[in-house]
Amino acid sequence: MRWRDRFEPDADAIDAVREFMISGRAAAALRAAERAVRTVSNPYAQAQAHILRVCALVNLGRTTQYTAAVDDTFAAIREFPDRYPHGHTHALAALAARQLGAPERGLTHLVHAARALGAAGGASGWPADPDLAWGWHDLAAAYSYLGFHPYALEAIGRARAIGGPAGVPAEHFAQPGIRLRMALSLDHHGDTDGCLRVLRDLTAELDRYLLSRMRPSDRVAYGYALARQAALDAPAPHPPHPPRPLLSAGAEGQRARDIKVLGEVCLMIASGKATDALTRLDAVTVSPDTLGPAEQARLRSLAFSAGGDHAAAHQADRHAFRLAAQRTDRLRDVFLEGIAARLDQEDVRRAVARHDSDSLTDPLTGLANRRHLERYLAAMAERGEPAMVGTVDVDGLAAVNEVHGRLSGDLVLQRVAGVLARVLRRGDFVARRGGDDFAVVLAASPGDHAAQVAQRISDAVSAEDWAALVPGSRIGVTITWAQR
Repeated sequence: MRWRDRFEPDADAIDAVREFMISGRAAAALRAAERAVRTVSNPYAQAQAHILRVCALVNLGRTTQYTAAVDDTFAAIREFPDRYPHGHTHALAALAARQLGAPERGLTHLVHAARALGAAGGASGWPADPDLAWGWHDLAAAYSYLGFHPYALEAIGRARAIGGPAGVPAEHFAQPGIRLRMALSLDHHGDTDGCLRVLRDLTAELDRYLLSRMRPSDRVAYGYALARQAALDAPAPHPPHPPRPLLSAGAEGQRARDIKVLGEVCLMIASGKATDALTRLDAVTVSPDTLGPAEQARLRSLAFSAGGDHAAAHQADRHAFRLAAQRTDRLRDVFLEGIAARLDQEDVRRAVARHDSDSLTDPLTGLANRRHLERYLAAMAERGEPAMVGTVDVDGLAAVNEVHGRLSGDLVLQRVAGVLARVLRRGDFVARRGGDDFAVVLAASPGDHAAQVAQRISDAVSAEDWAALVPGSRIGVTITWAQR
């Protein structure tokens, strides 16, 4: 059964929200989604309204509302066996995490989204389901904003393949923004010829969609592609349309406003107004997520070059390249950290498996649970073995749950569990008692050794890159010891 077939007879209320989204009226979509959340009776329709509410908030850039909205959506879909709503929510959560400056959390959501949406197809293939197609569409956007452009192109292709048979017009899934960001990424890394090839392919298709009901945000992206070609002193040979009317399309949200501003800068550069372009760049604040963190520096280089200041252009270009490289380096670091965390979890699970069955394992962290801890201590007591038992409380978790949501709190607990498993010696025992409370057991250890272990744990936890996982939150541990 298609997902949308589950929320009859409230489909009209959901379709009204989607219509606002397609027409670029994100504020109206948000109001309609919030009204649907309150008024529809079908739980599936209510869940879809929650999903569209998050989508509208992301489009509007209302970062302070992301966490609560994503948590509410996950709560609304928790009991549904359908994979689509889980995948779509994770895709939107990835976009939200990126805007909140938490790339590691964004990558985690990306993996969950791809798995869930990939599992939404049945044995007979992909259903002609417009909501599933929009889920892939938003996953493509998340991939693109996080810098995974080939994955983004693959995901938008999947959206078109599912959406076409479901009656979704092709222009709704044009997504020129994906190829625009890919082109700019090539330019930021020094491949201007590759950038121009992609931009020319992009603007060559404009005639195909312009007379149709193209989304305003897509018009803005096409307008920027034309303006950027002109700034590179390589305008389209026969420009199908002037860029300014496209840049002025009525799309709402921070991203559209950013693109319009930078598009005007491009046109100033193209018309020889280098000083005006530099003045405008100095006066505006643009999100680094919109067109990549290096775009403003690259436009500054083009403006200096147009004004004849080639030394300043070279310095600005080097700055742009550094910014682009930093983004690549950060993604690499997050990837390596993710592998390390998975290996830690595998080590933990193997260690626990040596002691007892899964009934003694904490499902979130893979550590031994409270029952296992009690059995372990009882066995030591029967053997007459002394032990130092440490209680490890995670500091800052309540604030993480409040600011970033419980999913992020769970990621913090998993990270702390990995640190404990990595730091302790072979033969020591670690368990999660519940909540933010862990326990470590050091066999036959004097108090001074326990203090050293506590310092190692505290230092290792402090050394983790919490800013990437939960920006603005301070995570630490408090450890107390008792002799058994």
